[in-house]
Amino acid sequence: MQNTANAAGTDGPELVDTAPLIEDLHPALAKLREAGPVHRIAGTDGRPAWLVTRYEDVRRLFADPRLALDKRHAGPGNFSGFSLPPALDANLLNMDPPDHTRVRRLVVKAFTPGRVEKMREPVRRIADELLDAIEPDGRADLLAAYAGQLPIIVICDLLGVPQRDRRDFRAWSDALITPDPARPGAAKEAVGSMLRFYTELIAKKRAEPADDLLSDLIRVRDDEAGDGGDGDGGGRLSEDELTSLAFLILLAGYENTVHLIANSVLTLLDHPTVLQELREDPSGLAAAFDELARYEGPATLGIRRFPLEDIEIGGATIPAGETVLLSAASAHRDPAHFKDPDEFNPHLGRSGHLALGHGIHYCLGAPLARMEMETALAALLRRFPGLRLDVPRERLRWRPTIRARGLISLPVAW
Repeated sequence: MQNTANAAGTDGPELVDTAPLIEDLHPALAKLREAGPVHRIAGTDGRPAWLVTRYEDVRRLFADPRLALDKRHAGPGNFSGFSLPPALDANLLNMDPPDHTRVRRLVVKAFTPGRVEKMREPVRRIADELLDAIEPDGRADLLAAYAGQLPIIVICDLLGVPQRDRRDFRAWSDALITPDPARPGAAKEAVGSMLRFYTELIAKKRAEPADDLLSDLIRVRDDEAGDGGDGDGGGRLSEDELTSLAFLILLAGYENTVHLIANSVLTLLDHPTVLQELREDPSGLAAAFDELARYEGPATLGIRRFPLEDIEIGGATIPAGETVLLSAASAHRDPAHFKDPDEFNPHLGRSGHLALGHGIHYCLGAPLARMEMETALAALLRRFPGLRLDVPRERLRWRPTIRARGLISLPVAW
């Protein structure tokens, strides 16, 4: 893989070209991983970053307290990222302890395995309703009509988002996660729309509380602030943190699960023997989840991190404040940890994937994502025994970003 000129004008090694990571992710990551454990690249915001590629390093650094998530630790000229207003930026992906511990504790009970399991039957009904709608057509873009619909319905039901307010959410999410170069202002517009949406939704829930997660969080916020809601009276949740929590739960609960489901369907279509086994015995989906998440999970990179001090990674000294990107996708194909890592085989019982993170920032919604994917795949395989791709495999396209691994569309027939 060729190096490019260091266009950012910073000291240090020249930047590795990231275009191959978009064009052919796994072979490109394999070349980087073989060449060395850490590389200087243009990050997701175009600024220099350090990409860590090998499993042992990635896993260890996910849990290393010397790497902060709070953007205030980014050095001058380093990370820029999304330009979010404070009311959306005070979220768990930009927090370190003790704030992270305090805020996470308030919402973690909503995603316990026991509570999530109670949602399985309602999610099964949603899956069947979505499949009822497309079954007569005999073909569909499964990403748009099924994988992209089920998670937004589930997470909106959990939070208490009215049906009429859900229609624009996917467009806003896509504008943030996969910016369109032809529409440079789209991401800023999406942020403004999201801020108005959450502010108005929280005001409505305050006026008319319901039996949903957002109403519960509002009650915690207002009952414990002790000062009428401005967050200065020793309360555990500020107004910005409340709004940011709603933003993160909806965005993360939608975006990652959409592509986890769609990528898993494609993987099974590419491996018809495993697909047939799971169709005959859907109970195997619980065990298959980990291998599906490892083999083609949506988390190409972990959330960017910033060293609190100069640290050594793979023989390279990374100065405090620079941006570190941990590649879960590369770690998952590391032959030093996984036997035959480019082979998809749920029978090998390979453990230790990092698709849901590791350490204190392990995915809050992991039990929900697991249950949704198992339920979505079980319903799909049961209803459509003749499921197949509706276009040649080589015509499928991945989204043009190194941030996450997701298809643009998934045309299928049955």
